[in-house]
Amino acid sequence: MSKQERWSRLLELLAADGKLDVEEAAVAVAVSPATIRRDLDELAEQKLLVRTRGGAMAHGVSYELPLRYKSSRRTSEKQRIATAVVELLTEGDVVGLNGGTTTTEVARALALRAGSGVGERNEAAPQFTVVTNALNIAGELTVRPQFKIVVTGGVARPQTYELVGPLTEGVLNQVVLDIAVLGVDGVDPQLGVMTRHEDEAGISRLFAERARKVVLATDSTKVGQRAFARICGLDRVDVLVTDAGLVPDMAARFAEAGIEVITV
Repeated sequence: MSKQERWSRLLELLAADGKLDVEEAAVAVAVSPATIRRDLDELAEQKLLVRTRGGAMAHGVSYELPLRYKSSRRTSEKQRIATAVVELLTEGDVVGLNGGTTTTEVARALALRAGSGVGERNEAAPQFTVVTNALNIAGELTVRPQFKIVVTGGVARPQTYELVGPLTEGVLNQVVLDIAVLGVDGVDPQLGVMTRHEDEAGISRLFAERARKVVLATDSTKVGQRAFARICGLDRVDVLVTDAGLVPDMAARFAEAGIEVITV
């Protein structure tokens, strides 16, 4: 298990229980207690948790999420998807992230990458600029010096922590993104990319329009599904990152449409 995988597992355990014991975590991750102590110290430096005597507790900002996020299904698949998405990013990129459970995992995976010292870091400049309309993503990343965080503004949807409306559109119309990572509720070979709410669809559409490259990050249960509001056609999508449950025939159809399909 790599360091980044180990950190992801520790944060998953922390999110479930709200606290970690060094000895119990060592058994769960199958490493020595000394390794766990070093991991917790480094994660505390990245403000991903709060170090305590004998373990750690959840960082308040990182884990006070709506029920939708706490009860997220297919967590392991989404974490693998997130890791694969982060591998597509280059240090210095301006990254757009809309709201959702999968993009939240992308933000966490990006924080782990930045915190683990991948790549040469210029102390005078952030490793990544993240533009987001998701308050929870902004809250998790803004305390980390490796990131410049741009929050769109707008009216907050309490169910998802996403900002929507004309104020959100105003900010997105003024920025240029290297890559937009979109979490979605449906991807159909004919209708394209969809989500449940029309206001969120409009914001995600702007993310796609402002980006040089568009990556869909979604688990396979949403591929082939339809949702109420259309975001964009498949001609605007460059990469689909999903889990190994993707039906081969469906993968072939997306490949024929010129989309790179990555399964994890």
